[in-house]
Amino acid sequence: MSAAPPKRTWRKPPAIANPVLRYGLLGLTFGYLYWAVASLPFDWNRIVQGFPRAVRIFGNAIPPEFARSQLMITGFTESIQMAIIATLIGVALSVPVAVMAARTISPTPVYLLGRAIIILARSFHPVIVAIIFVKAVGFGALAGILTLIVYSLGFVGKLLAEAIEEVDYGQIEAIRASGAGYFKVLVYAVFPQILPRQVGLSIYQLDSNLRASAVVGVVGAGGIGGTLMNAFRRFDYDFALAILMVLIAIILVSEGISGRIRRGLT
Repeated sequence: MSAAPPKRTWRKPPAIANPVLRYGLLGLTFGYLYWAVASLPFDWNRIVQGFPRAVRIFGNAIPPEFARSQLMITGFTESIQMAIIATLIGVALSVPVAVMAARTISPTPVYLLGRAIIILARSFHPVIVAIIFVKAVGFGALAGILTLIVYSLGFVGKLLAEAIEEVDYGQIEAIRASGAGYFKVLVYAVFPQILPRQVGLSIYQLDSNLRASAVVGVVGAGGIGGTLMNAFRRFDYDFALAILMVLIAIILVSEGISGRIRRGLT
C-alpha cells in the first residue's frame, strides 16, 4: 500500500504576495519611525522631571471637589444646549450639501461645489474654527454653536453623501420612469433609503458635539470647557477632576441612550 500524502495546513495568504515588496515596505516603515523619533526635539530630562509634577498634580486633585456644583451645572447646561442646537442645524444643512456632493444624482458642477463645501468644513480642527469664530463674534456660546455646526456639516455631510451614492439605483430609475421630477426622486427614492443611516449619524453627531463642546470652550467658545480651563489656571485640580468625572458620566449616559435608540432602529 502506498503511503498517505502528508497532511497540509492551510495558511492565510499574505496581503502582499511579493516578499521583496512586503519586507521592503516593512523596513521602510520601521526606518521612517526611527528617523521621526530621532529627529523630533524630545527633551528627555524635562520628561523625567515631569513625572514628579504629574504625581503632585494628581495628588492635589484627589479627592475631587463638588462644592461648586452650581458652577458645573451652569457650564454643562450651556454645553448641552450648544450641542443640541448645533446638531439640529448642522444635520439640517448637511442634507442638501450631501445631495450636492453625491456623484450619482448631481451634475458635475454641483457635485464639485458640494464636495468643496465638505472638504472646507473638514479641513480644520474644531479648536481652530472656534478661535476664528471667537475672533469674529466674541466669546460665548454663539462662537461654540457656529463651530459645532461647521463640524457637524463636514462629518455628517460626507457620510450622507457616501450613503446616497450607495443606494439602490433601481428605485431611482423606477421613480424617474413614472415621470417624476428631481425633487420627487429625492423624496420617494433617495431619502427613504438613507433615513436609518441619517438618524444614526445624527445621534452619533450629538454625542460627538457634546464632547467637542468641552474642547472648544477652552478657547472661549462657551460651555463647560471655559470652566475647566479656569480651574486649571487657578490650580484647582480637585475641581477640575470633578468636572472631568461629571463629563465622563454624561458621555456614558448619552452613549447608552444613543445605543438603545440605534438598536431600536435596526
